Amino acid sequence: MIQLEHLSKEYNGIRAVNDITAGIPGGEIFGLLGPNGSGKSTTILMLVGLIEPSAGRCLVNGLDVARDPIAVKQQIGYMPEDVGFYPTLSAMENLTYFGRLYGMDTRTCAKRTSELLSLVGLEGVIKEVSGYSKGMRQRLGLAKALLNDPSVIILDEPTANLDPQGVADYRRIIRGVAHEGKTVVVSSHILEEISKVSTSIGILSGGKLVAQGSWQDLAGNLSARSASHVTIHVETQDPIPEFSHQDLISIDYERDRHGAVITARSDLRDAVATHLAQNGVRLRELSREGLSLEETFLSYYQVAG
Repeated sequence: MIQLEHLSKEYNGIRAVNDITAGIPGGEIFGLLGPNGSGKSTTILMLVGLIEPSAGRCLVNGLDVARDPIAVKQQIGYMPEDVGFYPTLSAMENLTYFGRLYGMDTRTCAKRTSELLSLVGLEGVIKEVSGYSKGMRQRLGLAKALLNDPSVIILDEPTANLDPQGVADYRRIIRGVAHEGKTVVVSSHILEEISKVSTSIGILSGGKLVAQGSWQDLAGNLSARSASHVTIHVETQDPIPEFSHQDLISIDYERDRHGAVITARSDLRDAVATHLAQNGVRLRELSREGLSLEETFLSYYQVAG
């Protein structure tokens, strides 16, 4: 698991990261979102031990990243946005080299390398990495991040160069490692991808963690704070009977009363469903309009500003 305790980083008197406190347990896929200059990259670099915090600390499985950097690096798998490999070596040779740096014996390294290349779809590719496409390098970067069987995996823009099949493979792989109890942190500007794969989300703005939780919780909390009414769409196989409720504002019937748009002061979906069932009306759709991921992200960013 990961713990950030009052984490801050200053450059020339300017705070790039400002007093972040958060906990990410094992089995979580945590999506880190933020515009350019929000402190996202600085936070990741402190988390992997490449820069030291000005104040506070990062803990990985109880180990202080700044005080025990070697021990922590044995437990972390990291894929930066720009993955670097030795261009004249093959994928197998690159992973073997990195495996030896981790102190893996020859047999263990060979077995692990073969398994990972198969997992990321590079099994049997023998050409030098210099001949790889960006997507192939991204796949190899994911294999490298998993090489030492880490308990914490940190991925920076992992789907940037992947084709649709590569994205599907990536989702399957990180869901699998999270299911094993590992902690996964994904930093990305692809908001739709974060919403599909993450079990929780953190939004950075101005160096501060302005929101954290599941996508559903963030959208729900924002709606509760900012919305003065709720819009509900209903579609039925039978005509919709008259409906009344103390929180009802209006009903606009559509298509010979087989559809309606309901505006209310609260979420009346349960009351609508009960009313239809009591009147023998067969329901096709009952949904509430919600904020998109982009709207939620921008709204939290504007609230923070």
